[in-house]
Amino acid sequence: MKLGIYVGSFNPVHDGHYLVCRYLIDNNYLDKVLIIPTLDYWDKEINTSLEDRINMLKYYEEEDIIIDTKHNNYKYTYQILNAIEKEVDDELYLIIGSDNLERFFEWKNVEEILKHKVIVVNRGDKITIDDDRFIIINNFPYIDISSTEIRNGKREFIKKEVIDYIDKNNLYRK
Repeated sequence: MKLGIYVGSFNPVHDGHYLVCRYLIDNNYLDKVLIIPTLDYWDKEINTSLEDRINMLKYYEEEDIIIDTKHNNYKYTYQILNAIEKEVDDELYLIIGSDNLERFFEWKNVEEILKHKVIVVNRGDKITIDDDRFIIINNFPYIDISSTEIRNGKREFIKKEVIDYIDKNNLYRK
């Protein structure tokens, strides 16, 4: 089975995150996707609790899109991949947005990450990389939304249940 590993802060999750997973599964790149919200992130501060972010992600969970609550404490992507690799017999694929490609080779222990294929999904741009360890998705129907915009009050491209959760728990108030 081809298992996609989608790591991020998901602060908060939005339809763009979900559509990446759905697209990769529906177009037979992957059989399942494991979404892993990180407790900490090496290059950004996360002010929303892991519990809140997992609770919001659960509104997007499906049979083939699983929200991980086990591998959230690792600081680096290679650690997550190594841990999952020991637990499953599946072929692992790391999913990243094209915005991460620019600094990808600076990631901690990048050669360990590259033991697995890396799926790079466009974010409105055309991607080219001459490296067969990468699967480039240039035809993804990109939605121009970011978690930052949602934290700043934009309510497009996000499930009503997530909006209700944000409001009920007073998240992202300035």
